Amino acid sequence: MPRTLITIAAVATALARPAGTRFRRRPVRGSAAAAALVLGLVALAFQFSSAASARSTSSSCADPVTSTPTGPATVSAASTPYGSVLVVGSGDYSGCSLYLLTSDQLHPLTGAHFACSDGPNAIGSPCDTVLWPALLTNGAPIAGPGVNPKLLGTVTRTDLPGISSAHQVTYAGQPLYRFFLDEMPGETEGANLFDPVTSPTGIWYLVEPNRGRPAPGTAQVQLETAPVGGTGPDSTVLAATMNDDFSLFPNASFPVYTLSPDRGSWSSSTHMDQESACQTLCPQYWPPVLTSGRPEAGPGIDQHALGMTMRPDGTQQVTYKGRRLYLFADDAYIPGLAYNGGTAAINGAGAETLWGVFNTIPPSS
Repeated sequence: MPRTLITIAAVATALARPAGTRFRRRPVRGSAAAAALVLGLVALAFQFSSAASARSTSSSCADPVTSTPTGPATVSAASTPYGSVLVVGSGDYSGCSLYLLTSDQLHPLTGAHFACSDGPNAIGSPCDTVLWPALLTNGAPIAGPGVNPKLLGTVTRTDLPGISSAHQVTYAGQPLYRFFLDEMPGETEGANLFDPVTSPTGIWYLVEPNRGRPAPGTAQVQLETAPVGGTGPDSTVLAATMNDDFSLFPNASFPVYTLSPDRGSWSSSTHMDQESACQTLCPQYWPPVLTSGRPEAGPGIDQHALGMTMRPDGTQQVTYKGRRLYLFADDAYIPGLAYNGGTAAINGAGAETLWGVFNTIPPSS
């Protein structure tokens, strides 16, 4: 990312939140000035990225997609704090981080449009070519070091602005994207980003190369205080830390929920044989809290109450006293953007769904 933008983002973050630990929620609730400041930073990100591109003949990981490539894309693996993850393997964007979007799974499940598409959004720029540029290929993609060639594939995209038809690279069936705030190879601003701009809301993850699963790193659970339903009384509940490296809203926290049919005992909090009741369409709206290792507890959370259990797709889901933890799509927000009120809220407490009842967890439970 351009150094000027980093300075602006650092000043804005300092103004918008009190000093504290990494577990402290980056607050903007009730602060119109902070919300406007963050919204302005989104616009500034585009301005500085465009200016940097104009001044330099070299490519940036943030470059938008404007045409189909002339040759096949290469996908490789690289070591990061999140473990080994997929990156662009050659060419102008070699080393740039690659991401999957959880809500893109609705496309093969229901035939719906891709969640990151050319539809309108509050930022005013297409998701699939500007915000999260799709990794395109001309010909079968090539497996670089550390990548399983059997997991590489393509999907046809006809929703890329200015491009009639193109092939996007997939891994284990999931379309791959770059992120416009990753300026340099090795940057991971999009890691674990709970994104309300996509339609529907989804979580962006780095991708581990062995099976093509999300690479979330170590999950963190903390306490969150927010109004119930956005306008009700404040309630303090357990929450998961997301948006780890997202400079415009880093280490944000979002309420977590348990699901009534899911059963588990505290003694089995590191593993449960029972399958989650939230499968197929359910995780698109109530995404599981994932981790790559034993989750960490923030202040006020009992570390021994946290565990993890394997889901059918091989990912590890965080548990609290043996109960699986979920996020709610309608809680996702970025300050200053017109999604879910643009502020922290607990919107899923007591929600009765086809899969059961979702409930928050008070710190004393």
